[in-house]
Amino acid sequence: MSTSTSPGGDGTAPDAVVTPADRTAPAAAAGGPAVIPNQDPASPSVPSSAGARRPGAPAALPLVAAAGRGGSASVATAPAPAGAGPAAVGPSAAVGSSAGAPAGGVQAPPRPAEPAAPVARPRRRGRLVVATALRFEAMAAGRSGLPSDTVMVRTGMGPDKAGRAARVVRQARPDAAAIVGLSGGLAPGIKPGDIVVASEVRAADGSVAARCASAPLLAGDLRRLGLTVHVGPIVTVAKVATGDERTRLAATGAIAVDMESAPIAAGVGDVPFAAVRVIVDTADEPLGRLDLVRRGVLGLRTMRRLGLPIGAWAAAVGRRTVLLAEPRAFCAGVERAIEVVERALELHGAPVYVRKQIVHNSHVVADLAARGAIFVEELDEVPAGATVVFSAHGVAPAVWNQADGRQLSVIDATCPLVEKVHAEARRFTSRGDTVLLIGHSGHEEVDGTLGEAPGRIRLVQSPEEVDSLDVPDPERVTYLMQTTLAMDEAEEVVDALKERYPAIVGPGSADICYATSNRQNAVRKVAQEAQLVLVVGSANSANSVRLVEVSRRDGVASHLVENVGDVELSWLDGVETVGISAGASAPPSLVEELTAALSGLGTTDVTTRSVGTETVAFHLPKELRRAGATAAGATAAGATAAGAASPAHVPGSS
Repeated sequence: MSTSTSPGGDGTAPDAVVTPADRTAPAAAAGGPAVIPNQDPASPSVPSSAGARRPGAPAALPLVAAAGRGGSASVATAPAPAGAGPAAVGPSAAVGSSAGAPAGGVQAPPRPAEPAAPVARPRRRGRLVVATALRFEAMAAGRSGLPSDTVMVRTGMGPDKAGRAARVVRQARPDAAAIVGLSGGLAPGIKPGDIVVASEVRAADGSVAARCASAPLLAGDLRRLGLTVHVGPIVTVAKVATGDERTRLAATGAIAVDMESAPIAAGVGDVPFAAVRVIVDTADEPLGRLDLVRRGVLGLRTMRRLGLPIGAWAAAVGRRTVLLAEPRAFCAGVERAIEVVERALELHGAPVYVRKQIVHNSHVVADLAARGAIFVEELDEVPAGATVVFSAHGVAPAVWNQADGRQLSVIDATCPLVEKVHAEARRFTSRGDTVLLIGHSGHEEVDGTLGEAPGRIRLVQSPEEVDSLDVPDPERVTYLMQTTLAMDEAEEVVDALKERYPAIVGPGSADICYATSNRQNAVRKVAQEAQLVLVVGSANSANSVRLVEVSRRDGVASHLVENVGDVELSWLDGVETVGISAGASAPPSLVEELTAALSGLGTTDVTTRSVGTETVAFHLPKELRRAGATAAGATAAGATAAGAASPAHVPGSS
């Protein structure tokens, strides 16, 4: 509930108790759930229009009516449409035996078709318990699309009542527990109508009541509904926070404030927990009497969109094994390219211009941009005489000529393994061969290699294209490969080329780089055991896309995700073994974040499936090595001069 004047009233509600869908009521017996009544007589601040039934809307379902402290709940019945919502919870009945009943830029490479997901072993559907503070919050949650067997607890307002309700939640033996409702926003940028998903829940004294590691997964599903979602700490206080108190709470790093989450979170113990709050007021937009009703009603309407994502989150809860492919994430070429930009910023200061993305990962690009790198598509966007870095994917000679014409200071971050392919292209074409480059159109690496000898290098993307090739001399044909291809995909094209041109020769050593090969072998090893494979990487990262293709060809459902927020909770329903890999341009931290989020869904065993450890390292470009040596020499000379200018201190002298 909001820490401002409550749009839902209900401050007089008695201690909360829980009941699952009432098995004794006719509607419940027919499979229909119950909801909170439309109007609480004890809540005069709530307008009747907020709870009035719309024409054609279903009638109220069975409910457990409020009773005084120590009293018992009574059951009222009404016609119940099937699947209308979760089980109702009344605020004052003992938990009966029924509570324990089991519940139910660059052109991106083409994405491969999604295969049919393997059938996961059926497992018991976990029990979801949802707590709300106020009657109208419960009503909104009950009509939000939560699973029909959800157990709902109405806690009443404030931490004392929430503390007593926590015992009731615990007695319901949840497999997953959540608290939903309205609250106040603390952090800048949070506005009324936004949603906060707690990364952790704090008590008023700053102690952590619960850490909600799976929050990024739930937030991702909410964002896919078009909602504005923030993830961060929620703090629970004993009374409405206003003015200086609100400022003090914001200074602790909390982004939202409520009056019930911490006791509920602490009470559920190790059960996966989520706190989802709809913001109705902030320091800049406090609630006033005139807009109290409007904001409250809008907040309750937003709450009615939360049920499906929370239900998907609960369905994903359970014990699982996570298999980490090794190697994964950054390779030596990517690490070198990133360091090139970092060192260029240190030596030359911001801005440093970078042609194209330095590597194909949006997180890397955003981080470097925040530190002063400016990414451009073409060199005519770079001021004459400025410093520019060429990306790890390499460029054609024409780009070098353009840089010379604009008197740009160039630092070349081309991966040495890509440069090897360029050198082979120059060597083979210079001796009169037609070079057939196996790769994907539009990729920067391919564009750069084709530019080494326009007209003498032909692109071949598939075995089907081989039959249409026409070369001047079939006896003088050579093939090369894009370094980030899938190995089996490339071999199919090579086989077709050898059949068409028996005299064709290839490079002296494999063009597909060691990092690409290693990551594909590792993801295959993981796919032998996993029901689902998640590959962390950007959509325009060819090597990341290839990892998805490789695991799918092995018959395993696989998805490319930019980060943990891209993981759809429905993918995890019933999945007990998840494999994780990452493309060579993806930061290792993204894998760590994904693994941590999965661990928030229940007990998680994390293990590694390795095909070996990479020890390759590449030197920085000569431009940076020379500049670094010059800077180091100047620093040493300055230190020597400073030492000579200062008289030595002799012990005992003054």
